[in-house]
Amino acid sequence: KIAFVGPTGVGKTTTIAKIAVDYSLAKKKKVALVTIDTYRIAAIEQLKIYARIIGIPVDVVVHEEDLDRIFQKHRNKDLILIDTAGRSHRDISQLKELRRVFAGRQDIERHLVLSATTKQSDISSILRNFKFIDFHYLLFTKIDEGSKFGTLLNAALESGKYISYLTNGQRVPEDIREARVEDIMDLILAANNSRSIAS
Repeated sequence: KIAFVGPTGVGKTTTIAKIAVDYSLAKKKKVALVTIDTYRIAAIEQLKIYARIIGIPVDVVVHEEDLDRIFQKHRNKDLILIDTAGRSHRDISQLKELRRVFAGRQDIERHLVLSATTKQSDISSILRNFKFIDFHYLLFTKIDEGSKFGTLLNAALESGKYISYLTNGQRVPEDIREARVEDIMDLILAANNSRSIAS
């Protein structure tokens, strides 16, 4: 089970669809989608459309206590991907609500999804406030829209977490890859070189 958490607008739902396609169609694994994002009807519909295209089940969890029932329902699946509502890192009450969902659930791997376009000071604030959700990995989206990538390395060092995936566009499933140190260093060096040329 893998859950994706993070601020609003970073592309969690699209990222989940990319991973679902990769595991279901390319790796031939049995996948299920679960969303606990009942705040955005559009996100639920988007996930349902992806699920229908891929040919995998999707469940909407309205109450936290329904999670165990849904997990039991999909106990034969190789992978369950869990979408969550975007949470402002400044809204502590929302973050506490999200923490309650994952309390005591050590079987759920949590990826904090961040946009590569977010400035360093905001990333530091997000990392600090999402810390008590006890996320396991970082995942960066919108690489194609970013221009400074030192923030990726800084975020990994600051949080002490590995980066799991990088996404670089809206295409499903093409625009995603597992993060490698070499890729991140290439991004940083390329950005620095382009600034040197421009100056």
